[in-house]
Amino acid sequence: MQDLTPFSSSFNALIPHIPPIDEPALAEALQRRIDGKTKPLGALGQLEALMLRLGLILGSETPQLREPQLMVFAADHGLAARGVSAYPSDVTWQMVENFLAGGAAVSVLARQHGLALTVVDAGVAHDFSPRTGLIQAKLGRGTADSSTQAAMSAEQCSEAIRQGRRILAETAGNALLLGEMGIGNTSSAALLLARLQNLPIERCAGRGTGLDDAALTRKIEVLSGVLQHHAGATEPLQALAAMGGFEIAMMVGAVLQAALERRVIVVDGFIASSAVLVAAKLQPAVLQRCVFAHRSMESGHHLMLEALQAQPLLDLGLRLGEGSGAALAWPLLHSACRILAEMASFESAGVSERG
Repeated sequence: MQDLTPFSSSFNALIPHIPPIDEPALAEALQRRIDGKTKPLGALGQLEALMLRLGLILGSETPQLREPQLMVFAADHGLAARGVSAYPSDVTWQMVENFLAGGAAVSVLARQHGLALTVVDAGVAHDFSPRTGLIQAKLGRGTADSSTQAAMSAEQCSEAIRQGRRILAETAGNALLLGEMGIGNTSSAALLLARLQNLPIERCAGRGTGLDDAALTRKIEVLSGVLQHHAGATEPLQALAAMGGFEIAMMVGAVLQAALERRVIVVDGFIASSAVLVAAKLQPAVLQRCVFAHRSMESGHHLMLEALQAQPLLDLGLRLGEGSGAALAWPLLHSACRILAEMASFESAGVSERG
């Protein structure tokens, strides 16, 4: 396989150190605040854990979510030519146009919930006209076919991470909702999960955009060959370059920068989770800044969530991507913050506590 050693010389500059959030006094204050609300202890279930997490990420007993950014990273995959998707690669650029025109599911949800929606062209095999809501950061017209060579060079992978960090650093707000688009990218996510967690590809790869049984068998055969071809790509950045995608690598950079800035990272489905998996392998404290939106129907996603020790907020049988699950979960984050700030305590409401 391609030599990916250039990562070793630029690792420190490329990957920021993400310190763990270690604020026991704040954690205790938040828990007292949560427990003191006019309700039985733990009665709001998972929402209480969400309150605690948001407070710790944002460093406040009354966290406020400001200018949330929903970013859809889009790119094409050379591996798609091997028939690993039920849809042709042209759907990537066509869906980008749909996002920008406001016609996709995530577009509707972004409007509904007041989310700033931006599409990032990380490497789509199409030339888009400049317009509002589109960031042009193209690293190529899709990755190479990873069944025959590395999907991207070490330099391309490094640049994708840099671009992701730059884009996020130049964006307002304290919350990032991750989305993606790229025909073939469930294959890249499955490959990254299989390699980084040492799992059989048969357990990691699913039907993606809707493959039938025969096509799924073919997909698994192709992905098995990719793993064999890149048997030496065992480190996170090596695996990302060998078998990932431009949009996944750029999401890794965005996740690292968001974590560095202590923004709330709302993680969508299988592909977005694969970017978080890579980022967490590089800097484990990334996970303290993440809220996992939902459990998707893609077969490998439950394994991904287990690997990340994540408890998703929703389980709706989604398998759309785009950041749609992150947008659907967003109101729960707002509710958590509002309850922390506005719900009465036993003391303030004059309500008797349990004896």
